[in-house]
Amino acid sequence: MSSVLYSLGRWAVRARRLVLVGWILVLALAGGAAGLLQQGLDNEVSIPGTESQLALDRLSATFPQVSGASAQVIVVAPDGSDIYADDVRDAVEDGVAALGDVSQVAAITSPYDDQMPASVSDDDTAALLTIQLDGKESSITDETKDALSKEAEALDTALPQGAEAHLGGQLFATEFPEISLVEGVGLLVALVVLVMTLGSLIAAGLPLFNALLGVGVSMALLFAATSLGPISSTTPMLAVMLGLAVGIDYALFIVSRHREQLRDGLPVEESVARATATAGSAVVFAGLTVMIALVGLSVAGIPFLSVMGIAAAVTVGVTVIVSLTLLPAVLAMAGERLRPRSRVPVASNEDTAAETPPRSAADRFFAGWVRGVTRFPALTVAIVVVTLGALAVPAMNLRLALPDAGVLTEDNSARVTYDLVSEKFGDGFNGPLVVTGSIVTSNDPVALMEEIGDELGDLPGVADVPLATPNVSADTGIVQVVPTGGPTSAETEALVHEIRGLHDHFLDTYGVDLAVTGSTAVGIDVSAKLGAALLPFALLVVGLSLVLLTMVFRSIAVPIKATVGYLLSVGAAFGVITLVFENGFLADLLGVTRTGPVISFMPIVLMGVLFGLAMDYEVFLVSRIREDYVHGTGRDRARKAITTGFRGAAGVVTAAAVIMTAVFVAFVPHGDMNLKPIALGLAVGVFVDAFVVRMVLVPAVLALLGEKAWWIPRKLDAALPSFDVEGEGLAREIALADWPEPGARDVVAAENVAVRGESGVLAGPVSARVPEGGALLVRGDSATQVGGLLLAVAGRVVRTGGIELSGKLKTTGLVLPERAATVRARVAVVDAGGPGVTVAPDKAVRRATRDGARLIVVDGTETVGDLTERMELAQALADAHRAGVALVVGAVGAVATDLAPPGTPVLDIGAATGARSVAGERGNETSMQEVRR
Repeated sequence: MSSVLYSLGRWAVRARRLVLVGWILVLALAGGAAGLLQQGLDNEVSIPGTESQLALDRLSATFPQVSGASAQVIVVAPDGSDIYADDVRDAVEDGVAALGDVSQVAAITSPYDDQMPASVSDDDTAALLTIQLDGKESSITDETKDALSKEAEALDTALPQGAEAHLGGQLFATEFPEISLVEGVGLLVALVVLVMTLGSLIAAGLPLFNALLGVGVSMALLFAATSLGPISSTTPMLAVMLGLAVGIDYALFIVSRHREQLRDGLPVEESVARATATAGSAVVFAGLTVMIALVGLSVAGIPFLSVMGIAAAVTVGVTVIVSLTLLPAVLAMAGERLRPRSRVPVASNEDTAAETPPRSAADRFFAGWVRGVTRFPALTVAIVVVTLGALAVPAMNLRLALPDAGVLTEDNSARVTYDLVSEKFGDGFNGPLVVTGSIVTSNDPVALMEEIGDELGDLPGVADVPLATPNVSADTGIVQVVPTGGPTSAETEALVHEIRGLHDHFLDTYGVDLAVTGSTAVGIDVSAKLGAALLPFALLVVGLSLVLLTMVFRSIAVPIKATVGYLLSVGAAFGVITLVFENGFLADLLGVTRTGPVISFMPIVLMGVLFGLAMDYEVFLVSRIREDYVHGTGRDRARKAITTGFRGAAGVVTAAAVIMTAVFVAFVPHGDMNLKPIALGLAVGVFVDAFVVRMVLVPAVLALLGEKAWWIPRKLDAALPSFDVEGEGLAREIALADWPEPGARDVVAAENVAVRGESGVLAGPVSARVPEGGALLVRGDSATQVGGLLLAVAGRVVRTGGIELSGKLKTTGLVLPERAATVRARVAVVDAGGPGVTVAPDKAVRRATRDGARLIVVDGTETVGDLTERMELAQALADAHRAGVALVVGAVGAVATDLAPPGTPVLDIGAATGARSVAGERGNETSMQEVRR
């Protein structure tokens, strides 16, 4: 991957104007599509398959009068009067008539109507008008909402002095979040940190430009996607928050690496390409982990949450692409202006893991930090685990629910309505339950519904049953049940479960299949389903963490330590959220409008996002430590690697964490209570994960384990694919760029190449070179010897099945095993006579020639015993050779001189195995001059 990114970085540098114009054009086109196609956002929540949703869907067909969206107007009489006073009554009747004439209003109750009576408080000082609308919440237009607000204000004006009327209810229970100037504070903090970290205003501006363009494109695509289906209003805010955070951070890693390389004297173009390949590889890995975790939100089976996760994942994906294309282009445009003024010599690869003296104040600070946390590693680990564990304890009392109007700001009309309803009628009137069922077999539907209503009214936790009636066709009945508790209270949830627990009783007694629905029941079902999905999602995230980190770090202990650290960060974030939103700690300071349950999807979103971000810091910090460990020497190289690796990465990780925390904190004071707990949880989680888990717990655990931290079973190591995050493979390619000499055009160049398995050396070490259009005969004592070497030359040996390659090897000019995938596309392998061969070898050679193979490797020629078949194979090889295709032909035992073109040199690996192959006489070892001929 690092090689591909290296090439991408070089291309972006050379085509920088095209890249910049291209991204601006993409932004313009996406913005145009959003303007033309966007259908607006949606606050409606539904979960297909739940009892409440199924009942609501049935009601929309059988009892549409009660299945649509609803609103409420509360009228409060002046002191010393009541709702039946003439001046109050006249205003209310006029207001009811005006509200009833509003478009999309199906019906409205009135305290003076015997057919559709409105609820009146016990002291007759307040009336609650219920407005039933024709259609679901998502279908109610802004014009209708504005008209309802206008008529409610007119009613409030018409009431006598001291009286009041307020509009609220389900339709107005949520408000669309908007970006405000407060979020700009996070960007300002990010700019300050970037200037301090990078030491250049130009360099600091590039990550911001990168993030803003990526977010702009993502938001345009998201609003254009509203034409395909509903998208919740919280989705773009979450996407913006994540896009800004990861966009700045990812760009910071690349820009920081670029400036380090410029400081060391690299040319601009080469430095941009290397930074894209190395830091860019880590960005790709980090971005993929975030995207996978976000897409994993779909395991909950809740459509709006799946859309939210996919939209956020697309935003992160766009940000990664922008970071790997646009950023290299603008880095190239900045040119020498980004080169630090003073150049400080750095350690070479050979002494990377040596204890070099700190070179700056920041370096000295982090050197002291890592010495302090690793001096008594066991004590450090114990303190961190106990502290974070204690911080997570409050999370055991965390309650989840969908938010209602009670979380809006106190000056919001819907919040005023909510509070007045609670005061005058009781909390339950803000979220009544609807109990419904088919009564098609009943002979007296009215009496049946009254009996069911009376029985439900006697249940504990029921405050009132204001309505129990069949529909016009007498096939469906509903009972409106007002609980004593509020919509998000534990008492209301218990009542819903109790009514559902009596399902069989009502079926046996009345023959009615009752179901509980309504917005309150839907919210309870949403929370229950999200809670049930939390454990599977956690297992998915933890399992993914273990697998990915094992691939990256080739270790058992490091992934386990990283996963435990992630769980500690999540627990701490949940604990702080509980303290603030349930216990009210610092609630006023953080703008929490009401304490109580937090939004249901907070835990699963927080876990998904924080997983990706935690893996960012793990990769950027530990990969640097591992790199120094691999390159280090001596008995104490593990501890030295912790110190040097920490000092090399801690500064950038610190800046990234500060920036991300600042961006998330900036969203906390915002009025949207849906996003507030998520933003606070991410801010706490990122801070704890970066500064406590990764920068304290991680070095302490690594110091405690020493060399054991990097142990992995050989078989597991061989089975896992290699994920070159730090670009070690690219570094090797760059080092071998002019090997065996500048301008060399060999199809195969090998020096001390050996193929090793678990039992030891299978073939080699050998050295040989095959020029373009040349040929080589390889002879060995066993099929394992010959086949192993031929497969290595063909790019088929890449740390699989316990087989690995060592030494220097280039095939078609590409370094192996790093560029094995590309080599496999250029090199054809023909098995001349192994079991299962279905195509004649001569036909396979001719097909490879027609397909444009640059090298054809033929194995198993000793098994071709038929003279005619050998002649046909020899002719096919001769034709390929005349066409300019290079050949490598292998055989066990006798040399297959009758198959290769005349004069083809021979490499005897039977004699060379276990020793260096040097220039020798023909028939035993092959001189370079002979191979070239």
